[in-house]
This record gives sequence, C-alpha cells and structure tokens, in this order.
Amino acid sequence: MIKPELPANEVKRLNAVKQYNLLDTLPEEDYDNITTLVATLCKVPISLITLLDEDRNFLKSHYGLDFNESPRDISFCGHAILSDDPILIVEDASKDVRFHDNPIITENNVSFYAGVPLLNPDGYALGTLCVYDNTPRTFTEEQKTSLIILAKQVVKLFELRLKNKTLNDTLHTLEERHDMLNTFANKVSHDLKSPLANITSLTSLFKDELKASHPEIDLEYLNYIEESADTLRAYIDGILKHYKSEKLLDKDKIETKLEDVFNSIKTVLNLNDSNFKLLKKASLNNVNTYVLNQILLNLVDNAYKYNFKTLPEVSIDFDENKTHYIFYVKDNGNGIKPEKLPLLFELFHTAHHEDSKGNKGTGIGLFTVKSLINKLGGTITVESTEGIGTTFRFTVAK
Repeated sequence: MIKPELPANEVKRLNAVKQYNLLDTLPEEDYDNITTLVATLCKVPISLITLLDEDRNFLKSHYGLDFNESPRDISFCGHAILSDDPILIVEDASKDVRFHDNPIITENNVSFYAGVPLLNPDGYALGTLCVYDNTPRTFTEEQKTSLIILAKQVVKLFELRLKNKTLNDTLHTLEERHDMLNTFANKVSHDLKSPLANITSLTSLFKDELKASHPEIDLEYLNYIEESADTLRAYIDGILKHYKSEKLLDKDKIETKLEDVFNSIKTVLNLNDSNFKLLKKASLNNVNTYVLNQILLNLVDNAYKYNFKTLPEVSIDFDENKTHYIFYVKDNGNGIKPEKLPLLFELFHTAHHEDSKGNKGTGIGLFTVKSLINKLGGTITVESTEGIGTTFRFTVAK
C-alpha cells in the first residue's frame, strides 16, 4: 500500500475545507439525496461525499456504510485529490500497488473505486464524490459523466451553504449594530432632553424677568436660544419615535377594524367628527395594528399641523385588491410645492418651514412612515395641489 501524499497547497486547502463549516456536521437530506442517486445511477453498494481533514476522511454523506469517518492515510480519496484528471478510477484495487493491501479492501471487501475531486471556485480539492463496489468492474462513459456532473452540484451546495453562513453572520452583525444604535439613541436622547428642558425654562424665566425690569430691552437673542432648544427637542423626539416605531414591527399580526384605528387616532389627537372623517369602514385580517396605527397617526397629525386654513379637514379612505390593503389620508390644506415632493420622504427633508403653531419640522416623521410601509410590503405616494390639499396613498401587503 502507498499512503497518499499531501497536496502542495495543503495548508490553504485545509483552510478552505474549514471555512465551509461542514466537518462533524449531521447528515443532511440534500447531500444524502445525491449519494442515493449516485448509487442508483452507478449501480454500486457504496456512495460517499467526503471531506479530507488533516488526518481523517470525514464522510458528509455515506450511502451503504454505517460510519462517518476513516483515517486519511488509507483513503482512496487522498489519492483522488492529487490527480489532475477529472475522475480517478481504480477498476481492481487488488492489482493496484497503491491499494492492494489496504485495510479498506480487506475489512470492507472493496475492489472498485471511482472518485471525483470536489474543487471549489478557488481550485482547492475539498474532498470527493466517490463510489465503491465489491467486485472489479469498469465504468461506462455515462456513469463517468454523471459522477462528474453531480460532483459539481455538491460543490454548489457547499457554496450555497457558505453564502448563507456569510449572510447570516452579516445579518447578526447588523442586528447587533442596530441594537447598539437604538440603545445609544435612547440614552443620548434621554440625557439631552433634561438639559434642553432646563435651557427652555431658564430662558423663559430670564425673558420674563427682563421684560419686568427692562421693558425696552431687545429679547431677540434669547428668542433665538429658545427656538433652537425647541428645534433640537423636536429632533430628539423624532429620533425616539423612529426607533420606537421600528420596535412595533415585532408585534403580532391580528384581525382588526379600521374604525377602531380611526377612533384611536381621534382620541389621541383630540379630534371631532366634523373635521375628521372615516369614509369607508373595513375589517383587516392579519395586520400589524400597532404599525398601521402609527403610520396613520403620523399622516393625520401632519395633515392638521401643516394645515393653515381656518377649518382644516382630514379624511381616511380605504380600498383593497387581491394582494394589498390601500389607505388614503386626504386634507384640504395649503398643499405642497411641486419641487418639494421628490424629497418628501427623505430623512431631514420637510415640505414646510414650520407648522401652524410655528414649530419647525424635522423630516424624521415621513421618513419613518415610508420605512415602516416598506417593511410591511407596501409603498407610499403623494399627490398635492397648492391651495387645494394633499392626498397620501399607501399600501400594506395582506
């Protein structure tokens, strides 16, 4: 018997084997299906998918054997990965100097071997797709071709597994970063709100004292300080709402009535039936009510905040098709300038300089709305005519 030599690139080859995380894994149906098919096509009792580790031959799939590894120094596969040919065939192992007294022959009554190296995209031979028979024999061209083609499919399964692992690792990293950013945003926002409240209250107190003692003094700079603190507080509130909204996506989907969502918004915003209307009632199945409520609440709130007419009116309408629920939020406000529409849902972009109470917008609310709708499998669009009003249309996948 001749022990197989180590490939010249053995260190890199071993690293390639280990990156697939297949060593010492449990049987998997996809691989077992291939070895079963190979045994049937080649009419052999034994079919294997092997991976050559440092000193062993790990059998990722073993058809016809009840063990999952063997010593590398007696393996036929150790010789197969050294071959420049696409397939190594040993028709009668008892007459081959490399194998004639090999324990595999004597202990498992093996005479025939055919193995195709499993070459990954970098050219490293990870192991083999191989077959054994108990008697000497020859391989037909069709059997050779079938074994070579199926070996390529095995490598594709390896690659798919590696890509899935990479994607899962990336997803895990992104989730960790998202959690860290969420924690950071909540911590910083909470810690900033207290001193901002102090700045606002002290500025207001200082203004009142100056007015009382020096009625002629110009309070322009103090007004700037107060406005800046209010703007910063609005940004902080917007950030907190954004991250809280993201958490709502984890809530369970339930059956709900659009009328209940409407009434909830009416209560939160303290609206009355004369200027806030639900045009069509509907029952919604399998919907994340918390997220839907947040989306509609934001759109309705904006519709009132940026409505400068004496009698502001807002309505919610509903429609549906086979795949989506469709919602409309319409107002009779001043409308949005055409040049503002393309950037309306971008972060920190606003349609109006300030709302009806003089507060400046942050551009976080509509960005959050679009983000939530996208994650619900929907889209959002807006139509607006200056002086007449605006209609937001968004969809949610059923």
